[in-house]
Amino acid sequence: MTDLSQFDPNSVGLKSNNIFGLPFKEEDAALVLLPVPWEVTVSYRLGTARGPEHIYDASMQIDLYDPDVTNGWKKGFYMLPVDRNIRKKSDYLRQCAELVISHIIDGGRVADNVQLNCKLNEINQGGKLLYNWVYEMTLNLLKEGKKVGLIGGDHSTPLGFIKALSEVHGNFGILQIDAHADLREAYEGFTYSHASIMYNVLKEVPQVKTLVQVGIRDYCDEELAMIHQNPNRLITYFDKEIKERQYQGDTWKQICLEIVDNLPQKVYISFDIDGLDPKLCPNTGTPVPGGFEIEQVFYLFKLVQQSGREIIGFDLNEVSCGEHSSDGIDAIVGARVLYKLCNYMVAGANSK
Repeated sequence: MTDLSQFDPNSVGLKSNNIFGLPFKEEDAALVLLPVPWEVTVSYRLGTARGPEHIYDASMQIDLYDPDVTNGWKKGFYMLPVDRNIRKKSDYLRQCAELVISHIIDGGRVADNVQLNCKLNEINQGGKLLYNWVYEMTLNLLKEGKKVGLIGGDHSTPLGFIKALSEVHGNFGILQIDAHADLREAYEGFTYSHASIMYNVLKEVPQVKTLVQVGIRDYCDEELAMIHQNPNRLITYFDKEIKERQYQGDTWKQICLEIVDNLPQKVYISFDIDGLDPKLCPNTGTPVPGGFEIEQVFYLFKLVQQSGREIIGFDLNEVSCGEHSSDGIDAIVGARVLYKLCNYMVAGANSK
């Protein structure tokens, strides 16, 4: 048990401690965070593989008092060290992916190029390796009785975690905050593409009975067809429709209560930072105009928690700081989103 008698929650965050400056060790923390420094298949801008480290550094600036979940931090949050071998593998495979993507953009066919076809296979094998690594890491933590959150990396990273949760919890639903639907099948030939995460979840994890997507504003015909063809399992709140309902008189509370009503008792939250207005995440990999203020998403989380539903896990992905960590507010916004997710993860039903 961590001795908090000498810890001052009002003082500066100490990097000699752990995430948010908290003095917990892994064995004493109720919630363990797994950083996944992976960005092999990103479509536009790089940087998300360094997201966990930037979020960790920025977390020292977070005041621990949260009016929605007071003293949640006392249950203990701990972030595991970044696995440098995973990051090194990501850096190498990203170089391979750039060659493949460039060839496709120039109008070439990967299948007709022996060298690129080999690289594509290597990338997909790497995606499977990551899937298995995340699955094993999170399943072991869950079996130890830990609550678990995942920090990416790109949005492909949580598939193994979602699979592990299905084996521990059985059926559950996913609340996805995102600008993109992520329902493409093997986008650009990459089986485990960041743009294919929810397609893969629905295909590979039958225990996910409901996927509720919120804030979607960038999608293709194929994804829209999938949404229309699966009305009982896939419910999408498009950003355009949310805004138009508000223009016509619906309140955000009414819409949030409707969203929550579509969720089952057990809920997993998948938060792609680009679900927010890009002024809050200017360096994210694929920013899209529109989106939410951070307070709107926090209010939705509050209603999920107050409804008595159990948040069984979460991921936070696509936080990037560009070439320099001082280029924007991405890391500090990511750290604040992470802290709120951590607090709701450890909060009891209907607690303030």
